[in-house]
Amino acid sequence: MTAFLFELTFLLAAPVWLLMIFAPGWRVTERVAASPLTVLPLLAVWAVLAAPVMPEMWTAVSSPDIDTFRELAALPNGAGAIWAQILAWDLLLGQWMYREARRLALSPLLMGPLLILTILLSPIALPLFLTARSWKTRGADQAPSGWQARVG
Repeated sequence: MTAFLFELTFLLAAPVWLLMIFAPGWRVTERVAASPLTVLPLLAVWAVLAAPVMPEMWTAVSSPDIDTFRELAALPNGAGAIWAQILAWDLLLGQWMYREARRLALSPLLMGPLLILTILLSPIALPLFLTARSWKTRGADQAPSGWQARVG
């Protein structure tokens, strides 16, 4: 059962990722990505996995040390719950990145690979995205606009 739930977490997140990567301009994608409710199925799986190991999980998060966390991760349900939590937060992060990229008109050719990297290694993808976002907003700040362009 734990192995099934472990695999199910990715299957629940995959449709949202696929929409954001392969159909970024589709109206349905924009509505789905705008909703934080996309993570609720993953959090439901997390709850099922976490319930049997809640005492161990509470110990690991309330008095964090590497050995306690290692013990939690060694438990099948502990590892599964950690995985579900990571996927849920990565999905929320990916949705935010997608929406920011759309707002700033970042190219889907840039965002597709960044979103794939977010699925795999979000701690690498996020700084890359923030850099691209910074470059895009810096360029917009330097361009004359509105009344300044007419006055100058």
